[in-house]
Amino acid sequence: MAGRWLPGCRTARAAAVGLAAMLIASGDVDAGDGPENGVVSVGGAVTEIVFALGAEDRLVAVDSTSQHPEAVRHLPNVGYLRQLAAEPILALNPSLVLALSDAGPPHALDLIRQAGVPVLTVPHEPTPAGVVRKVAIVAEALDRAHAGKSLAERITADLERLSAAVNRRSETPSVLFMFSAGGGAPLVAGNDTSAAAIIALAGGRNAVTGYDGFKPLNPEAAIAAAPDVILVTTGTLEALGGAEVVLSLPYLAPSPAAAAGHLIAMDALLLLGFGPRIGEAVHTLASRLHPDLVLPPTAVRASR
Repeated sequence: MAGRWLPGCRTARAAAVGLAAMLIASGDVDAGDGPENGVVSVGGAVTEIVFALGAEDRLVAVDSTSQHPEAVRHLPNVGYLRQLAAEPILALNPSLVLALSDAGPPHALDLIRQAGVPVLTVPHEPTPAGVVRKVAIVAEALDRAHAGKSLAERITADLERLSAAVNRRSETPSVLFMFSAGGGAPLVAGNDTSAAAIIALAGGRNAVTGYDGFKPLNPEAAIAAAPDVILVTTGTLEALGGAEVVLSLPYLAPSPAAAAGHLIAMDALLLLGFGPRIGEAVHTLASRLHPDLVLPPTAVRASR
């Protein structure tokens, strides 16, 4: 399939690296050292796992969704995970690309494979089991099986302790999650989303269940949902003008959440990434949804 664009690994690499050299010369991308075992990590959760496994020295570049821990911001950036280009990645001469399943476009990933660089897709499944699977896949790829097993065990123990505590709650508040990705109406999370999954793990229930995925906010539906809590990312809160503005929006002002001032803002990667900090995400959200609950501390924070 990819051969119809660039037939042959040598031809593909030569053409891609040639264009990459032009990009480097123009300042659009920095050249890397290109170690033989260098890894490009695409997807914030994947990058966090690499750090949590103690394999950060293997990284030669990351994508723009990789924002934690702080040290990752000093690495070369190959762009947004859904808008990748093969040339800047191949210019770094990596031995492996670890890519979250949302990464793309497929054409770019095919060109990277055609050039002889393996691309390992890491599935995104917003469940505790899905996090453990991510860890196992990345650990195996980086020859960190023992560290991966230890990390998975600590993540599982965190979630088991938190689940036991959250199950003692007396109420299950309804939570409306909104996400603003730019212009237009904010998107609202329905079923089968990372937002719905983290809300459930933290002892809440998603206020919108009439559809799967994300859809633009419908004012009538928002009013009918009557959420007890509004949940947003910190970026969304800033984009919409702050808590006071959000809670006074016509379609949210009549809600119990607005009346009580119940708005929660969390970092998007922590909240929705379902990476090694999943326990920290559940702990943070549950503590805000259930202030009277006594929650155990979490062991995994991927703060290396």
